[in-house]
Amino acid sequence: VLVHLDNHNLWVPNRFAVKVFKIIMFSVQNQYGYLVVQMLLTHVDKHTKSDPSIKTCIVTVLYEAVLISAGNSAGPSVLEVFNNLLRHLRISIDRKSFDQNLRNEEIKFEEVVVNTIGEFANNLPDYQKIEIMMFIMGKFPHFTSDDEMGRMDKQLFVNLLRTLLKVATKYKTVSLSQAFPPEFLNPLLRISLIDDPGMRIIVQEILHTILDRHGNAYRLKNITLSRDITELHLTVRANPRHELLFMKKSGMQLYWHILENLQLETNRVNNFEAIYCTMCLICLEVGQDEVIIELVRLALDIQQVALNSTKLPMTHLCAMHSLVAAFLNFVGQITNISTLYHYVQRVVDNREIEAHFLLPNFAFNRSNQPNSYPREFEIKECCLFYEDRLAECLRSSGLDVTRLGTPFSARPVLSIGGSGEGSTSVSDLGSMILDFENSMEGSPHTHRRIEGITVDSLKRMLAEDSAVIKADEERHRQDVLNMFRSAPFEDIVANSEAKSNGFHSKLTEILEMVSNERLPAESPQEMVFPKLFVY
Repeated sequence: VLVHLDNHNLWVPNRFAVKVFKIIMFSVQNQYGYLVVQMLLTHVDKHTKSDPSIKTCIVTVLYEAVLISAGNSAGPSVLEVFNNLLRHLRISIDRKSFDQNLRNEEIKFEEVVVNTIGEFANNLPDYQKIEIMMFIMGKFPHFTSDDEMGRMDKQLFVNLLRTLLKVATKYKTVSLSQAFPPEFLNPLLRISLIDDPGMRIIVQEILHTILDRHGNAYRLKNITLSRDITELHLTVRANPRHELLFMKKSGMQLYWHILENLQLETNRVNNFEAIYCTMCLICLEVGQDEVIIELVRLALDIQQVALNSTKLPMTHLCAMHSLVAAFLNFVGQITNISTLYHYVQRVVDNREIEAHFLLPNFAFNRSNQPNSYPREFEIKECCLFYEDRLAECLRSSGLDVTRLGTPFSARPVLSIGGSGEGSTSVSDLGSMILDFENSMEGSPHTHRRIEGITVDSLKRMLAEDSAVIKADEERHRQDVLNMFRSAPFEDIVANSEAKSNGFHSKLTEILEMVSNERLPAESPQEMVFPKLFVY
């Protein structure tokens, strides 16, 4: 059938080919449907250099076949389909044409590939969707410096992110810990700091899709100061307690990257709106008391960055102050803390009189002109939010505000393989873990001393009293207990996660080395003549 369609040019238009393969798919038994998919994938391989319109039609036929067979495909065939489609996506981008008409056909082919991957993922169980998202994440180039990231293929990144978003939309989140394993969350957050604002928006949309379990994301797309939040018709449910463990483990990662995202000079209104939506979804989906404190703490840090920044343009500074006001207004109403809500409203009222440019209806107005902003950026005290007043409002509702004054100053050590200032590389893990014991606040400073092995040292070891050894063991046990009793929870988690991520990175490296296809050895009987001697 495939040869017949090739010989008689029946792929374009593809209505006939689609009908033929639908008949074939419904004719074979369910357990053999994946064979048809594999044969179509192999046929796409044969047309790698063919016209993009032909490849588009073949993948469209594959798309229809996948809709029928995906539910019955299991095991290696699933990853094989995704791997082949992603490979063709990359080939199309690497060989993109400079002819505009031909490039338009190539873009159609790439869109069909992305849609096929998304529909295939739709029929897979959720645990396999997580594996597919991690598999796609593994296709992103692993950069070791900002210069390499600057030279990356933008079109490849965009299509991989669109593919990831397509799969994420098919996933139904039950537990955030399962939806965001460190091997998936850490590189995703790192990509969220890329220079291109459009790519950063796609990353935020991926976060929205996985975080949003109650369909609230589309209601939070715009940054507004609503006096009555019930007008948004948000779905608010009781938050499961176990999600707090996820935030204790990965919350600092999310907060730090949100703060860094807001300081990028290439941000546009859409970027600020996407970050605002992410913050609101965290509040809705994991709105435990500890998380509320951390989010208010984040809002104060955003305000402080806007006050201290000397590089960001005035448009960005106004946007950051407006985002803080809108978010604190949201938190005050969603948590029913009336004192917080009234305090926010007083500051908003002051801004309407003294600094209207710090309100969302001005800062996020896309029709603003440069002369719309004030010449001098001066903010009166009555137009700012203060930590002590916020702490008083939160304390009145029974919340523990001891951590409210601790800023997000350093990058979390969970980010492995990052680049730029504050990043931690895999090669630095060893020294970081060794220094952890010495830098731990509240634990005694111990230094490891390497002693040479000699005959005299062996004699001393044999002659030592067992009581001394037991005393050393007891002292070490007490040191460990003191560390777990006095050290912050985030530091303990960071220490254990650093070891775990180091193990996972090495395991991934070994698996990649093992999975590389070996080239066939040259036959000793085969003689290759130069082209000049071949007739």
